[in-house]
Amino acid sequence: MNMSVAEEEPDEEVHVPAEIDWHMLDKSKFFFLGAALFSGVSATLYPVVVLKTRQQVAQSQVSSIKTAFSLIRGEGFRALYRGFGTSLMGTIPARALYMAALEVTKSNVGTATVRFGLAEPTAAAVANAAAGLSAAMAAQLVWTPVDVVSQRLMVQDCSDSGNPKAVASRYVNGIDAFRKILSTDGPKGLYRGFGISILTYAPSNAVWWASYSVAQRMVWGGVGYYLCKKGEEGSDSATNNALKPDTKTVMAVQGVSAAMAGGMAALITMPLDTIKTRLQVLDSDENGRRGPTVMQTVRSLVKEGGWMACYRGLGPRWASMSMSATTMITTYEFLKRLSAKNQEVLT
Repeated sequence: MNMSVAEEEPDEEVHVPAEIDWHMLDKSKFFFLGAALFSGVSATLYPVVVLKTRQQVAQSQVSSIKTAFSLIRGEGFRALYRGFGTSLMGTIPARALYMAALEVTKSNVGTATVRFGLAEPTAAAVANAAAGLSAAMAAQLVWTPVDVVSQRLMVQDCSDSGNPKAVASRYVNGIDAFRKILSTDGPKGLYRGFGISILTYAPSNAVWWASYSVAQRMVWGGVGYYLCKKGEEGSDSATNNALKPDTKTVMAVQGVSAAMAGGMAALITMPLDTIKTRLQVLDSDENGRRGPTVMQTVRSLVKEGGWMACYRGLGPRWASMSMSATTMITTYEFLKRLSAKNQEVLT
């Protein structure tokens, strides 16, 4: 769909490079390069995820900085990447499912909504929301077991957090954790929190992608427009009334829009993410009884610190989602341009 943004001045508009649809991509290049690029993104942001998880399972409020220093002092810098190997191995297939579902849904829904006569901005928002919803649901089929195992590895040995219910057994690595969870809780143990993961990530992704679509148009209508116009000043290219942004401007607008959308999604879904994390890291007890239910987890959180306990780890999660969103969208758009079959459509 065309992303050109009409301005209040009727004779001028910003011409954003054309959006690349699913059918325009070289699929093998798309998935291969995507695995490499997003592995690097995951490695960069992983320590923030570890800090967020540690804060969520703690029974008292501890600042992010104090948590980080305590973790490094007690367990070394390697603790910031505990569980990363398991997470990375799951990220590759999960991202592949996510990207495929995202692009296929966005392309099909976008075409359908335009045919129904919806205005282009509305059609883009609807298509992005539907794509984010379906992508999150597809990815969770792979990501939930990986999330359970990696989060167990993240929080083991965190007795200093004051949480006696945190993982009691020592996991040697991801495979060992997988086997122990399977033997203790069965296959259901690997999908603990799957329902609430869907409730957390599916709406969050729908909100994020819809917000990103709207935010991008708003930013292009303001900052992006003036950046383009400033770049055009003093040039002789003003014979036509189209302002064409350079690559840096495009990436800057995409990054700002993504950060805005990511921060909003983090704030809205934070309580659900805290409950999900608690469910996934708490073992069955020594008497063989199952782990806590959703309601038991909520009551435990409220008892520990009131309703604000559901927002423990908000700082790292806000930072993680905003940085992740900015990095992800600029990387993703770059990936799509590298993977386009016909490079001429990019100009």
